[in-house]
Amino acid sequence: MYQKNMSIRQVSLLTGVSKSSVQECMNENSNPKIQTLEKLAQGLKCHITDLFESPVK
Repeated sequence: MYQKNMSIRQVSLLTGVSKSSVQECMNENSNPKIQTLEKLAQGLKCHITDLFESPVK
């Protein structure tokens, strides 16, 4: 989302995931369902692992 310079609303429309779910996924304390992550990755045309930020490589 950040790399593509998109808003929460744009991501929601593109992926079919509600705005509240997109915002919740951005929260570091959330545990989104795998189905939600799959929809996000598919809509954003990226790998599901690209949705995770981690200092561990």
